[in-house]
Amino acid sequence: MAIDFSFPEEVEQVRTQVRRYCDEIVRPAEAEIAAAEDGPEARKVLVEQVIHMRKTAQEWGLWLPHMPEEFGGMGLGHVAMAAVSAEAAKTRFGPFALNAQAPDEGNMHTLLHWATDAQKDAYLRPLCEGTKRSCFAMTEPEVAGSDPTLIQTHAVERDDHWEINGHKWFISGAAGAQFAILIARTEDDPELPQAANSAFLVDIPSEGWEIVRDVHTMSGGHNHCEIRISGLKVPKENMLGGRGQGHLLGQARLGPARLAHCMRWIGQAEIALEMMIDRSMKRFAHGSLLGEKQGIQWMIADSTMELYQCKLMVLHAAYKIDRKEDFKSEVSMAKHFVANSLNRIIDRAIQVHGALGYSTDTPLAHMATQARWARFADGADEVHQWRIAMRAIEAYTRTGSVTSAAGDLPL
Repeated sequence: MAIDFSFPEEVEQVRTQVRRYCDEIVRPAEAEIAAAEDGPEARKVLVEQVIHMRKTAQEWGLWLPHMPEEFGGMGLGHVAMAAVSAEAAKTRFGPFALNAQAPDEGNMHTLLHWATDAQKDAYLRPLCEGTKRSCFAMTEPEVAGSDPTLIQTHAVERDDHWEINGHKWFISGAAGAQFAILIARTEDDPELPQAANSAFLVDIPSEGWEIVRDVHTMSGGHNHCEIRISGLKVPKENMLGGRGQGHLLGQARLGPARLAHCMRWIGQAEIALEMMIDRSMKRFAHGSLLGEKQGIQWMIADSTMELYQCKLMVLHAAYKIDRKEDFKSEVSMAKHFVANSLNRIIDRAIQVHGALGYSTDTPLAHMATQARWARFADGADEVHQWRIAMRAIEAYTRTGSVTSAAGDLPL
């Protein structure tokens, strides 16, 4: 029987090592950072602890798990990364400590597959070494973010450079980034709408690249920046990929990146479920523990089943990526389902905690405000549902069966 739901021994060892690293290194560092958050030494403590976590990750052999060994990484595939990311994301700084955080993780994969050797030396290697940070600048406030063919930021070819003008927002990690992968329109009337955009590597700071503000969200400010681009000059050798390939590059980046988000969300969902069970077994009301009441047990059961489904969907999608099979449907379904499950599981945990869960005395309130963005980031629910439906209709029309659109499983 070819189906095997266990990890190989070497992957299980890495997963266990990541869990131990988070327990022994990351959580104590996070406690130090939290203790100093409101004090004058907050920034100093943050920098010291981040350096400590990242240096220790390298010493433990856990640095850059998703990148090839030639770039200083561990060379793990997507299935193995599911194990690593789910464990690391049970902590706030775990993915960052391993240098496997968004948006840098997705940008590393993009540069690995699309950059020239010179571009890899200038941008990818420093990113892998942790000496540079990056951002991915695609979304614009004036047009629907789920349709990159509508992008208005415009790049005009000059003698030895491209001149770019436009407007971006919700560019995660822009403040503090040393470079951006910028998507801009280079073709006015292409034969295919998807061939209108190109990608550029932009050094930050550059004249004409202005960070207007950190767009504050329902959970506060988290370095999701609005960018004004005015007369920005980018050398021709800084085009990433071919002319008109910006949409192709963006979609190639976002597919695995969506799944990487799901891997991290699983870690968060599991923490929320464990907190809910722990609370239910300690809180006494109306003659019994909450965990002994059927209504609470149903909430625990629903969350447990959803977490199980999330894990299976992510592992199967990762398996298909590792096998270089078409994974678009599986990633779309996983992204939609895991994002919604994350919100539901956290919400149930808050409900079982009552007023305590609504307060900031536990991490649940912060987790809930962070989780809400999952339903539209990297593709809104409705866009994924539309694409899933279209693939199912196409599969049935072509073959008389929906098998290929429903995971192409041998059932």
